Amino acid sequence: MAAIAEQLGAGLQVACNASNVAAWKLLPAVEKCISFEFGDRWSMADWANLLGSIREPDFQVCLNFTSGPGYDLLLSMSHIPTRIGANGCANTEKVPAGAAGWACQQLEHYLRPIGVELDADVFRLSLPVAQLQSARDSLPSGDGPVLLLAPGGGSDDWSAERWQETAVAIRSKVPDARLVCPAGDNSASLQTADPKLTRAGDFQASAALVTAVDVVLTSDPVMAQLAVLTGTPLVALGMAEAGRLPQRDTIKALGNIAALDERGVLQALGVA
Repeated sequence: MAAIAEQLGAGLQVACNASNVAAWKLLPAVEKCISFEFGDRWSMADWANLLGSIREPDFQVCLNFTSGPGYDLLLSMSHIPTRIGANGCANTEKVPAGAAGWACQQLEHYLRPIGVELDADVFRLSLPVAQLQSARDSLPSGDGPVLLLAPGGGSDDWSAERWQETAVAIRSKVPDARLVCPAGDNSASLQTADPKLTRAGDFQASAALVTAVDVVLTSDPVMAQLAVLTGTPLVALGMAEAGRLPQRDTIKALGNIAALDERGVLQALGVA
């Protein structure tokens, strides 16, 4: 979306579930989010409102990432001349199935029909200066490196005790390290590792926090993606599947969380 805005000088609107609106607001080029609960539970009134929202502006291009008879009918009635998608009969341009490699780069197929090039790995989020400064001000004082520990909190994640043990092990290797944890399900266990917690209340605050630290250690897919998009060095637990993260020297993707031991994590952090 950023490539389209930059290379075509285009205005962008996004139709998405309400839960995704906050994430899209990270991208300044998005002028408006049209809230719609994609799936099978929308009513005819919801459908009609969405149709009105996409017919009223003079849209020239639609990138279609959904499918189904209802959405095909919607797009065919939209009057948008260029409709690009992988599935469905209402698209004017059909894109091929994704190739191997990072999933974000695979979206280049959607941009080729409109003459836009994509190098997803060079993209970085642009965050408000005040938000970045607030994140930096919230960090623990000191001169040591700042490490963000962000447990995902899922059923397959480490226990709170394992996270605390890892924090203690990191401190034993890097005594002046400043360990930070955003407030969440497992964060209380890290208070003994570093009593100053930094609260990440929304996507912008989370992105600013990730930008402010030196390294992110996380089992949370959202925090891992924010590290990718901000260029912060990352050790991602349980995210070694092909195509999930880009190939960078500053990104270490480790496999099955349950099988990971403390030494492997410390090695990935470069402090073993």
